[in-house]
Amino acid sequence: MSRADLFVVCKNPECGAEVSPYVTECPYCGTRLQKRAPKLDKGLQPARRLRRMPTPSLGRLRADEIPGIRPDRSPYATSAIVLATCVIWILTSAGYVHASALVAYGPVGGTGSHWWTLLTAPFTYYFASGAQDVTGTGVYQFTVLFAVALFGWLLERRHGALAVLAVFLAGAVGGAYVSTLVDNAHVAGANGGALALLCAWAVPDLLARRARSDYSGDLLGTGVIALVLLVMPLVRPEARAVDGGVGVLAGYIGGLALSRRVGT
Repeated sequence: MSRADLFVVCKNPECGAEVSPYVTECPYCGTRLQKRAPKLDKGLQPARRLRRMPTPSLGRLRADEIPGIRPDRSPYATSAIVLATCVIWILTSAGYVHASALVAYGPVGGTGSHWWTLLTAPFTYYFASGAQDVTGTGVYQFTVLFAVALFGWLLERRHGALAVLAVFLAGAVGGAYVSTLVDNAHVAGANGGALALLCAWAVPDLLARRARSDYSGDLLGTGVIALVLLVMPLVRPEARAVDGGVGVLAGYIGGLALSRRVGT
């Protein structure tokens, strides 16, 4: 297109404005300039509509791409703990198994319960009130399973299923055993196991906080859940304070060991 074709002069003598050659009326006075607008040259025609680019998608998470997170790791151990507790609750509630035979009371292996009850007691929620046996104490069971599911899942994403099982059993079984040595009353539930998983998960954030480094965990919410578990023996007779104390100690030691293993 030549420079002369870049504009036309309005035919209205009172206007005389220079307007585009591709309009049919003067935009200033409205005078009719031509019947129809001329066709655009091939080089000036608008480009064809481009094909839409495919939406980008994230690929599979690679090993060590995000520190502390393992790719494609499902919480098998945590799910097994919760599922075993639910199965025992169904069996004892339906009367297929007597819950009193699954809880631990001291002295274990002597005049008290059998040794294997140390393994079944953390999955059984039961207490004896006088001559009446009550199975499936809902508040205590829900609180413990919530903590186990939450912190077990978080810990398993970092360190795997074996670490979760080791920490849980150390807190739950160890806590039940020490409780039977201190007190001959029934010990039931995984209060110690839940606190062990909670503390083991919180140890790296506690160490980072002490070193004044950044950390991503919610220590305030974790502290509230830990406080609820620690005061549970005040409202539930089958939850023992010694059991919770052993769970805190086992979780702290286990968390330190796991943190050093990751650091090396």
